[in-house]
Amino acid sequence: MGEVRMGGDEGAGKGPGRRGVAGERRLTASAVVNGIGSGMYIPFSLVFFHHVTGQSYAVVGAVLTVAGLGGMGLVPFIGTAVDRHGARRMLMLFHAIRCTGFLAYPFADSLGAFAGVALLTVTAERAYAGVQTVLVDEVARGADRDRLQARLRAVGNAGLGAGTLLVSLVVGSLGPAGYSGTALANAAAYAVAALLLRAVRPVREESGAEEAADAPAPGYLLVVRDRPFLVLTAANFFNALGYTALSVLFPLSVVSLGGADVLTGVAFAVNTVLCAAGGTYVGHLVRRSGARRTRAAALGALLFAAGFLTQLAPAAARPESAVVLTAALVGGVVVVTVGELVHSPAADMLAVSAAPAAVRGRYMAVYQLSWSLAKALAPALFTTLLALDGRVPWVFLIGTSLVAAGLLVVAERCLPEDAVRMVPAAERMGVAA
Repeated sequence: MGEVRMGGDEGAGKGPGRRGVAGERRLTASAVVNGIGSGMYIPFSLVFFHHVTGQSYAVVGAVLTVAGLGGMGLVPFIGTAVDRHGARRMLMLFHAIRCTGFLAYPFADSLGAFAGVALLTVTAERAYAGVQTVLVDEVARGADRDRLQARLRAVGNAGLGAGTLLVSLVVGSLGPAGYSGTALANAAAYAVAALLLRAVRPVREESGAEEAADAPAPGYLLVVRDRPFLVLTAANFFNALGYTALSVLFPLSVVSLGGADVLTGVAFAVNTVLCAAGGTYVGHLVRRSGARRTRAAALGALLFAAGFLTQLAPAAARPESAVVLTAALVGGVVVVTVGELVHSPAADMLAVSAAPAAVRGRYMAVYQLSWSLAKALAPALFTTLLALDGRVPWVFLIGTSLVAAGLLVVAERCLPEDAVRMVPAAERMGVAA
């Protein structure tokens, strides 16, 4: 699984004599601890919150859905706050909110209390990834951004897997009562993650002051008028639907084909292990190839389409053999996961690098809405498509992945060169010289 220790890829994309990213060890450790905290409840959130709060499963499901949708309305305010106060402070605030929330959950025995705490914690959880991407942009430059983003995603998945294993052992030993203890462990994890960020210090471009002076007045109108960025956001929405397939569509498809429930756990485990163990290495291969961020993200989308195509076959043939079904499922998960490892760092850094410095928080808030909307729509969308025919959702996802790849290639011509390239023009000239 992923490492917190820094090693072989540290110099990738950097010129002679250049140092590593300041505070990278603390930022990496914080991502690991955050992953552990999230892993202790996200994979089985309905069961977790049912036992911690005493609310029924129906109430928990309804509250989490409403909290997720309500949190989307807070995203624009979060983007503004990031621009004003910086990504590091906002990430520390999100950790503090989740720490306080998990301390409060065992006492949230009324519907109103549970809904209020859930709104804050779910919003902080959903906003975390986008603001972390902004922080990466603030602390790193050039190809270091892509390298650091790939590393944080890898170690975050390692932490997620470790947290899931930890809570499984606790609940296996103590029964449902163990969930209340893990709520306290969640709070502790987020507190530690926040403290680790204190030593992380953003760096500023030498021309940053001049750019800020010449930049248009900050505001969301600037984002709305930026058509190339809106194309990127649309492409990400289509890709985000593919990301949700593992947690929403794969389990439903397995059940509809008569597969064992354990296959869902196998799929999640394969995805988590591959992301943790291979994220940094795959990111290194992509950077070493010299691929543009747009092309790398488009390749990831094409791999998504290929992975979904492997799921279309059993949905059409409905094999009776458990071995055939398992092979098709695991094979598809592997291909989709590789697509995720290729797509995610490139797409995230493409978006943040395409945003003007003065309004980067607002840009990423709009970009984050594409993730939130996909997660909100996925359950109803996939269940409806699956009810029509077992093949329809996979055909739909193949189509959305191809559309996403096409949009990324089209947007490339209109985006800033230094956003498209992993290594800025000035750095490439320096290396060539």
